[in-house]
Amino acid sequence: MSSQGIAITDSQPDESARNSRLRLWNSVMAILHFLQAVAMVILAEKVLWPVTRTLYAFDPQTQSIFPETVSFVDANLPVLVAGFLFISAVAHTIIATVRYDKYTAYLDRGMNPYRWYEYSVSASLMIVVIGMLAGVWDLGTLVALFGLVAVMNLAGLLMEQRNESTNQTDWTPYWVGVIAGLVPWITIAITFVGSVTASGGEFPQFVIYIYISIFVFFNLFALNMALQYLEVSRWKDYLFGEKMYILLSLVAKSALAWQVYFGTLNSPI
Repeated sequence: MSSQGIAITDSQPDESARNSRLRLWNSVMAILHFLQAVAMVILAEKVLWPVTRTLYAFDPQTQSIFPETVSFVDANLPVLVAGFLFISAVAHTIIATVRYDKYTAYLDRGMNPYRWYEYSVSASLMIVVIGMLAGVWDLGTLVALFGLVAVMNLAGLLMEQRNESTNQTDWTPYWVGVIAGLVPWITIAITFVGSVTASGGEFPQFVIYIYISIFVFFNLFALNMALQYLEVSRWKDYLFGEKMYILLSLVAKSALAWQVYFGTLNSPI
């Protein structure tokens, strides 16, 4: 039992059997993420989405300045989608091989820093893709979305580190992560509503489905952590929560990737 109340149960036949299952679990996830990333690169039609910058412009007639949007770069959407799948594939591969002993040692302490390092990049890239699909193309805003989701996940890391040495669960990092994680969704919603209004109610349905489904998945990660620290049912065993994180990660990334593919990346035959 770790000091914050999350238990590593002894229900497994022995430690070697547990370790073998965890190694296999991560190996399978690495393969599934990698195969989907490769499929995305091979099958997806090249789609370039604009990334813009907002600059000051000067009107000599009125002697005033005003914001002007200019093109910065065209982002290859299939590469972005394949990117968060490749990142997860690499992370699971590292965990299942060179860092496996350290990984299991962390699990015994009721934490997994590698998870949060990976999520801070892959989940942040996911929110950038969702934002671009909803009409957020400004470089500064996209960087802010990426950074806030990274902070949200690093707050998860702090939650586990902080509560390893506490007798009573400190929820402060958790709520900091919740706030940081909500802001990107609010920002995207504002742009989304503006786009729908400007288009007279016409907007790609698949973007709506993506927004709702991935928002739900992001909240399931927070729920999984809460259930761990509240020690609800099977979540008393930290390893059960760990497997749930892994499963949620696969399903969320797969759902986003293939919704984007069938919505905009598949070329008609």
